[in-house]
Amino acid sequence: MAGSSDLDRGSAALVVQRLTKIYGDGTKALDELSLRVPAGSFFGLLGPNGAGKTTLIGATAGLVRAPTERIFVFGHDAALDLESRLLVGVAPQEVHLDRFLAARELLAYHGRYFGMPKLEAEQRADELLEVFDLTAKAKTKPNRLSGGMRRRLLIARALVHRPRLVILDEPTAGVDLELRHELWRYLRRLHTEQGVTVLLTTHYIEEAEALCERVAFIRAGRIISEGAPTELVDRYGGERLEDAYVEAMRQ
Repeated sequence: MAGSSDLDRGSAALVVQRLTKIYGDGTKALDELSLRVPAGSFFGLLGPNGAGKTTLIGATAGLVRAPTERIFVFGHDAALDLESRLLVGVAPQEVHLDRFLAARELLAYHGRYFGMPKLEAEQRADELLEVFDLTAKAKTKPNRLSGGMRRRLLIARALVHRPRLVILDEPTAGVDLELRHELWRYLRRLHTEQGVTVLLTTHYIEEAEALCERVAFIRAGRIISEGAPTELVDRYGGERLEDAYVEAMRQ
């Protein structure tokens, strides 16, 4: 691609171009999916289970094999350029944390994995422990933390290496209402004060409505609609984003 398309790729946090992913068992997870996430945006990706969200996240982060010239992270081809891996931080839906490392060790180890010097990684670990109110648990292993604390530690791990694009896959799943709103406040600060691009998947439609500047609906491996929450409500009818989502999935 050339001309304006190259400029498009460079000025966006994430560009996906007609991406198809078929697994070995014949399952088509993504079907010529195209998506553009502007740099500096808070972007929501909403769809039912099996719609392709997790496959898209995995391909963007280099965890799922994807063809070249299909996914670009700040202009870097995610299938070829290792620089793209450094620019992405992912907090997956499933909470998988090394049970042999204490919280501070886990964060520092993650920073070292991404090339941070030892002292910087440890300082960054301390900073995030404080931000997520986990300093008192710095020497505690994940299996001895509450579910909400593990969720916070998972998000902190995604942020250690200071990625420019943070992907949060169901970040508040299974947490209580108070913690959910605490996470909302931190994510808003992360976005507005540090300019980090956030891509959020969630089944809590009100969460996307409260946080996201733009939202895309995904179904059967394709983006079926995209726009600001108010635009989607106007397009599909109803009073809230949830009404628009239900109607879009019905069509």
